Amino acid sequence: MTLQRFEEKNRVIREKFMEFKKQNPDRLKQKLNFSWSNWGFGIEPLTDTVKRLKKNKIEFIELHGNRYSSDLGYNPKEVKKFLDDNGIKVAGICGMFSLQNDLSSNIPLYRQNAIDYIRRNVDLGVQLGAGYILLCPGAVGRPAKYDDMEFERSVETLQLVTDCFTEIRGAIEPIRAAETSLVHTFAEAERYIKSVNNPGIAHINGDVYHMLAEENHIAQTIIDYGSRLINLHLADSNRRALGDGLLDLDIIIMALYLIGFNNNHSFCTAEPLGPGGDPYPAMYGKPEPEVLDTLVAKTVEYWRGREEVVRNL
Repeated sequence: MTLQRFEEKNRVIREKFMEFKKQNPDRLKQKLNFSWSNWGFGIEPLTDTVKRLKKNKIEFIELHGNRYSSDLGYNPKEVKKFLDDNGIKVAGICGMFSLQNDLSSNIPLYRQNAIDYIRRNVDLGVQLGAGYILLCPGAVGRPAKYDDMEFERSVETLQLVTDCFTEIRGAIEPIRAAETSLVHTFAEAERYIKSVNNPGIAHINGDVYHMLAEENHIAQTIIDYGSRLINLHLADSNRRALGDGLLDLDIIIMALYLIGFNNNHSFCTAEPLGPGGDPYPAMYGKPEPEVLDTLVAKTVEYWRGREEVVRNL
């Protein structure tokens, strides 16, 4: 019986991983950094979130970029003290881009909102020692395009704020076509990055859920764009807890080790938001602590278990 195409790609990657492990055993000593993106916990206080992460021995957090105005969002001094007290570091900032702060908008005010929003949240990230901030070229939840110039407008708008990317990396996230109108694949993200043409915005934030819809093979895409990838959002094929769907997590972990993703500035960040066309309402959701406790515990246990399986092959 011949292998299916994706199985053949899996076979090649698995063989490369086994040879890599044999030739470079020291390159597997450091594990992958596991983080959690907290905006999916809705309006839950950060103190409760951090306690849950600490209980599950998670050392990194991707913070909701919630500085929507000068008076809204996290107080960096308070947040830093609380995180330090609990032994948790900020991996990055999850930038949130809606209709009202859309880099590609045909309404100038909304483009200015995007510029101001980025500056405020970059400042937040710098003060908290974040390594990256996630940037979306177009509004999430808006799959219909404005016109044929939105890519160019988005690039032009982001170029106006590149001066603030000196201490933090900008990471472009490709998002499935059901949620946004532009930049759906890693190839399109790279084209966008090259158009912006700034060393501070040279990375990609991957998301396996979007990659399931837009890429031919998740693990091969990781290998092909390994030099660009700085963070990888994780959820199973149904956008729920890892282990609750059909995602081949082992081959993804192999690909991550092959590109040397187990380093001090790259992260694998859980973001199980559940299915749907527009995930942003989740940021305002009423939290159910017991549900979230189970979600985190199941995901962490499955991730760590599969990583050990791969490392011990």
